[in-house]
Amino acid sequence: MTGLARVDHLVVLADTLEQGAAWCERTLGVAPGPGGEHPLMGTHNRLLRVASVDHPLAYFEVIARNPAAAGPQEGRRRWFDMDEPAVQSTVRESGPRLAHWVVRVPDLRAAVAALARLGIDRGEGVEASRMTARGLLQWQISIRPDGQRLFDGCLPTLIQWGEVHPAAALPDAGLTFRSLALTHPQATLLRRALDAIGLEGVAVGEGPANLCATLLGPRGSVRLESAGL
Repeated sequence: MTGLARVDHLVVLADTLEQGAAWCERTLGVAPGPGGEHPLMGTHNRLLRVASVDHPLAYFEVIARNPAAAGPQEGRRRWFDMDEPAVQSTVRESGPRLAHWVVRVPDLRAAVAALARLGIDRGEGVEASRMTARGLLQWQISIRPDGQRLFDGCLPTLIQWGEVHPAAALPDAGLTFRSLALTHPQATLLRRALDAIGLEGVAVGEGPANLCATLLGPRGSVRLESAGL
């Protein structure tokens, strides 16, 4: 599967969407645009385009629990560890933080199977959708019923989009995704996992769990880190 996967989007968790939007403008110098609601998970988001030559459809997602929603459906926990008390308290007390990333693959089932052969249960492929001003967005995404990110957020969630990708409708925000680097105590297995899904260009090193993304925009070069969240 070499070279078939691409970084799709970066995930920043916020206690509320309003706090996430304010943090985004303060940190990146750009306010996030409209996003939408995720009925399956009881969450909502706002988005920013961060496309580059190497990542032409990359975007940036600020996501929070939706107080107006009933909560996760089908007995699930929210994705990205959003129901974990430690994650919730860290985001509430320390503010929004880069917590995860999502990789676009051409065949979700094959990518999930490739990870399973390494003993990694990335979760099942779940059909999801949300309504936008331009119509219905549809995708398949790897979700574990327990909502875990795995590898402290350093192992990406996998996504396979339908006919429409959300970044195609996002305006140029003056932000560019430059790089992504990972450190983790299980760096060897993490590197094998990225190779198995065909993802190139992401540095992996041994060390404390950390996801570090570099963006270039109105604030110059900005580094965002998960710092073990």
